[in-house]
Amino acid sequence: MTSGSTWTDKQNKLFENALAIYDKDAADRWQNLARAVGGNKSVEDVKRHYEMLVEDVNQIESGQVPLPNYRKLGGPNSKSGSAFMDEEQRLKGLRLQ
Repeated sequence: MTSGSTWTDKQNKLFENALAIYDKDAADRWQNLARAVGGNKSVEDVKRHYEMLVEDVNQIESGQVPLPNYRKLGGPNSKSGSAFMDEEQRLKGLRLQ
């Protein structure tokens, strides 16, 4: 196992943000991604991490990964069994609408 094989949550977020900046046509993409992530990640570490991400996305999109069973918020007296408010309710709660 190489020193760059473990990724922190912060490094994952930096990686995802850098992917949005350095698309597949960007010059020196892999070097820029490694530099953006920091933490001694090599170009090879970044490429391997990207390949794992692509595989994960492919499995999710093909239905090979089951959706999580989110528990519902609220009790039996709640008006909505949904864990999420719709946008209008959320904005009213924030008094933005």
